[in-house]
Amino acid sequence: MNENNRNWAVDPVLSVEHLTMRFGGLVAVDDLSFDVGRGDITALIGPNGAGKTTVFNCVTGFYKPTEGRIALRREGTVSDAALAELTRGGQQYRRADDGSIFLLERMADFKITEIAGVARTFQNIRLFGGMTALENLLVAQHNELMRASGYTIGGLLGLPGYRRAAEAAKEKAIEWLRRVDLLDRADDPAADLPYGAQRRLEIARALCTNPVLLCLDEPAAGLNPRESAELNTLLKYIRDEHGVSVLLIEHDMGVVMEISDHIVVLDYGKKISDGTASEVRNDPKVIAAYLGVDDEEVEEVERDLDVATAHTPVQGGAL
Repeated sequence: MNENNRNWAVDPVLSVEHLTMRFGGLVAVDDLSFDVGRGDITALIGPNGAGKTTVFNCVTGFYKPTEGRIALRREGTVSDAALAELTRGGQQYRRADDGSIFLLERMADFKITEIAGVARTFQNIRLFGGMTALENLLVAQHNELMRASGYTIGGLLGLPGYRRAAEAAKEKAIEWLRRVDLLDRADDPAADLPYGAQRRLEIARALCTNPVLLCLDEPAAGLNPRESAELNTLLKYIRDEHGVSVLLIEHDMGVVMEISDHIVVLDYGKKISDGTASEVRNDPKVIAAYLGVDDEEVEEVERDLDVATAHTPVQGGAL
């Protein structure tokens, strides 16, 4: 993690602009804007009920936001003028030599995965329990295999193009099983794997879709300290070796503070802080939100922070 690197400010892969999500009279997300830097690990944190999962559901197409724009720049350099033109024109995305851009709020969830290149995991593990670990990773490559088969005919006839694609899919699955230390469990049903192994398998399955943005919803939930350390190593590898940008929701502040290049903090659907780990950790508004302090008491928290003998992170599950 390089806290001097602010990719989110200079090269965002995802830009969330004025996102608002209402459920009847409830405003779950209120005029939220933030960027995810290309090749960064960005954490979206906040107390329970802050609106974090709602943001994820908007980014990945499970919800259609009430207001706002969610723009993914898949590759290349896309000018603000090109983005504005796409927005005015009503299209879902634009592919061009100078860069591809996708307006996720206009796209169906399966198109966001297949075309835009956004993958996600969930708070509750959603593996195919009756399938083996290897089969779970092959299923993630279904779209590629279907195209290679000519939508079934090539697969039925065993044409060379399909055989090559099937072998490549198997090789990719095996490589990710090796990377998440599950190669020896490749033929075991996913439901028989330990909880931590299921978490890693779910991440590997998401990566088999070749995402440019990986959204992880509480990946460290239920993990012991050793497993959390292994998760940190895996996420750094995904960022550094594969160039995949990561957006994660996480309550384990040990994980967040160690691996995050950029942290965005929500409270009651509003952004209250946005910066590096050290900036967020020492932000009085963040400390107040996690301690459940009222808005009018924020200045008092700030004064207490200023007179502290050292800027030592709060221990435990807070900041």
